[in-house]
Amino acid sequence: MKTLLIKNALLETGFAFENGRVVQTNTDLFDVLIQDGKITEIENHIQTSGSDYEVIEAHGKLLMPSFREMHIHVDKTYFSGPWKACTPITNGILTRIEEEQELLPAQLPFALNRAEKMIEWLISQGHTHIRSHCNVDPQIGTKHIEITKEAFKKFENQVTYDIVAFPQHGLLRSKVEPLMREAMKLGATLVGGVDPATIDRDIDRSLNLTMDIAVESGKGVDIHIHDPNSLGAFEFYKLAELTKQAKKDGQVTISHAMALGDLHGKELEELVAVLAESKIDVTSTVPIGRSTIPIPYLHENGVLVSLGHDSLTDHWSPFGTGDTIEKLSILAERFKFIDEYSLNRCWKYASGGITPLTDSGDRVWPKIGDRANVLLLDAVCSAQAVARRRPITHVISNGNIVYINDEVLAKEVTQ
Repeated sequence: MKTLLIKNALLETGFAFENGRVVQTNTDLFDVLIQDGKITEIENHIQTSGSDYEVIEAHGKLLMPSFREMHIHVDKTYFSGPWKACTPITNGILTRIEEEQELLPAQLPFALNRAEKMIEWLISQGHTHIRSHCNVDPQIGTKHIEITKEAFKKFENQVTYDIVAFPQHGLLRSKVEPLMREAMKLGATLVGGVDPATIDRDIDRSLNLTMDIAVESGKGVDIHIHDPNSLGAFEFYKLAELTKQAKKDGQVTISHAMALGDLHGKELEELVAVLAESKIDVTSTVPIGRSTIPIPYLHENGVLVSLGHDSLTDHWSPFGTGDTIEKLSILAERFKFIDEYSLNRCWKYASGGITPLTDSGDRVWPKIGDRANVLLLDAVCSAQAVARRRPITHVISNGNIVYINDEVLAKEVTQ
């Protein structure tokens, strides 16, 4: 593997305070040397010899940790295909499930190409890890698992990934237990599930079977739970109980977790404590059409929160962009993060918790030995990048340059 030298990159070094309040993020220029996929040297000036290395002249661009897309469906998308808006919802989530019974088999001939195009786009948006949920249902069987594996194989040197075997039409409702077990043997890395109450209509049986498949396969769980209020909370408590029994602490994710946006006071406090104890994490798309789950509160109380886009454009929604800087900006607006400090602390929700500075302002990233999954952005600090939605210019995955934004760089030359 060649050596990569990033010259004159801006790194966040600490906070500037005024009257006890953070008013600015301090930065300085550094050279960063990358060898065999890891950061090996960080100095104000690095002199190298020999020709077996590549140089990026950053010209003062900001170096930041790359993103992790933790909830997407690359297997069923309109992305890169002809424009098509969604049909109206007339029967809740069942409208989409019924639609898929005909739509997904019809999309099989071009599902691989669209999955590849979506992965390529997500890489260009700064993601070096992608978690994709893939349908397992009676109409397509495990074909989407196979398609998604093949799509990711094309990018195996650019991105790491998870594949969630996802019974979108209900684990019990669509009778896909044998297909789910087969999907895990085919290479799915997580067991999925969806709304044990409203889709499967049997909370105990649905969750027990989901966990049984996870135990048998030796994998974790990522389950979609949209059910609101006390119904969703009941499912969370049951899932936490099963997580403890199966010794799956730290291996379970609740996607969407809408009920957390409906609870308040003691109800929320007690439930969050149980999730934290079981190390159950949560993934959110930061929805704007309903109450958003209390992301900062969850983080402050020990629950890991990650972000995902769910879709770019498909039969569920025409609005996704895959732009995680935009997603962070929406999160900041939603929770009124308008000051330097709160904007700076946003990055962790998209990077797997990695930030250049601690809460108190000590520089902890990058350091020698860190995996070289990094971005260069046209920004003066991460607070500006989030608030002003500044563009990415370079994406580096495991020490390899996997994307260069030539359009932004060309504009710099002409300005």
